[in-house]
Amino acid sequence: MKKVNKEKIVPILFLLPSVILIAIFVYGFIAWTGVVSLVNWNNVFPDYTFVGLKNYIELFGNYRFQISIKNLFVFTILFITSSLIIGLFLAILLDRKIKGENIFRNIYLFPMAISFVVTGVVWRWLLNPGTGGAGGSVGINMLLDKIGLSFLKSGWYTDPRIGIKAVVIAAVWQMSGYVMAMYLAGIRGIPTELFEAAQVDGASTWGVYRFIVLPLLRPITLGAIIVLGHISLKIFDLVFAMTGSGAGFSCDVPALFMYDTTFRGNYFSQGASIAIILLISVAVLIIPYLRYSLRSEVKR
Repeated sequence: MKKVNKEKIVPILFLLPSVILIAIFVYGFIAWTGVVSLVNWNNVFPDYTFVGLKNYIELFGNYRFQISIKNLFVFTILFITSSLIIGLFLAILLDRKIKGENIFRNIYLFPMAISFVVTGVVWRWLLNPGTGGAGGSVGINMLLDKIGLSFLKSGWYTDPRIGIKAVVIAAVWQMSGYVMAMYLAGIRGIPTELFEAAQVDGASTWGVYRFIVLPLLRPITLGAIIVLGHISLKIFDLVFAMTGSGAGFSCDVPALFMYDTTFRGNYFSQGASIAIILLISVAVLIIPYLRYSLRSEVKR
């Protein structure tokens, strides 16, 4: 009896410090942020006067917040769609057992090894619309000059008509390799008997991918959407390092607006309300997926 109790108590003692720390520094601070969003602390000095949802109402009437939400929507749609298409295309190419597969796989995965800050700095230079020291273009614009496609030169992130779409290019470059790895693992996990049976039945290559591979890759597609979706909703460091809020807030996103509001403007309650809105948006994306995963595991 004593041995059984000891077996139960020892794991609990090992887990208890991490549980306490997570409770304080994660959920405790989330609760504190929620409290701050409901008071009137919009100055350097704390003011805990309860104002209810006033900060949220003012926030949704804020012009910059409206633009940042619109930019985030555009960024999320383009980022997820482009990453899935490019990742699936690369996975299918690598699955053809081409020569030097390991080299190509490492090249595609390499961007994952660097941070969004480094990616932002590099792409800030690559998409620089300015001229070089000798009067010529730099980065992508210089490449377009060299190959005779000067008419495609653009102001990139400095052009308000492009704005956040230029950031999408950098984000897709970094994350499409990750999606490729997920899809490649999924394709390699499909039993070869299914491919052989389809070929015996006369299915074309397109038919095999359409009616066998893609349906079986749905769980991986869903997982990739969840991962990419929560990255896009929280995107900050890439935008901060690459463009900032951009011309006319054309590159602004809610996380960057929250940073400026809280730490540069000292509007702590309004910044906290932005943080809560971001938390709710991520929860709306993640919680249904977790419930779906738990139910799938129970059925197994």
